[in-house]
Amino acid sequence: MRAAVAVPMLALLTGIAGCSSETTATTEIPACTTGDDGDAANGVVLMAQSVPTADWVPCLRAALPLGWNFHHLDARDHVARFWLDSDRDGQQAIEVSLRQSCDTDGATRIPSERDGMVRFERVGQTSPNFRGERYYVFGGGCITFTFQLAGEERGEALALATQAVGAVSRADLRAQVHDESGGRLSLDPASEDD
Repeated sequence: MRAAVAVPMLALLTGIAGCSSETTATTEIPACTTGDDGDAANGVVLMAQSVPTADWVPCLRAALPLGWNFHHLDARDHVARFWLDSDRDGQQAIEVSLRQSCDTDGATRIPSERDGMVRFERVGQTSPNFRGERYYVFGGGCITFTFQLAGEERGEALALATQAVGAVSRADLRAQVHDESGGRLSLDPASEDD
């Protein structure tokens, strides 16, 4: 691994470990795959370390649908989230958050298109804006999509944007950090010392 990759990864891994409730905000995209320089995965690593119990970590696939942009990532102990902006629905139209658990009371269970995750939906408002939450619950965590959409094709916009958000397994991410650092770094150092 090149030194240029190791330095940002090392700073990220040592910076978040044992952090307090202070916020780490970045415009670095939490990409599902690593770029040529390795930096793209750092946002996903930051999210994984914010919620160390989560078996899955949300990430952005290669490209967002036309009209959608990544806003920023905010991570702290026990929660990590990022926002998607829409040219039709406004800034932060969709928030994607990772937490250890979520409250699905009043939500409807829907067949999930994601293996290993149980899906729930709660729609709070349909007109004039489309507002609600979509939950994916799994071992040790929950990914929540909170949406506030005002455009004409609200359901389509939600479907397109949520298809652009994938998830990487903690096991794969742990192996990636280990491999890219030549075994010097660990995603979950405390749990691996047990």
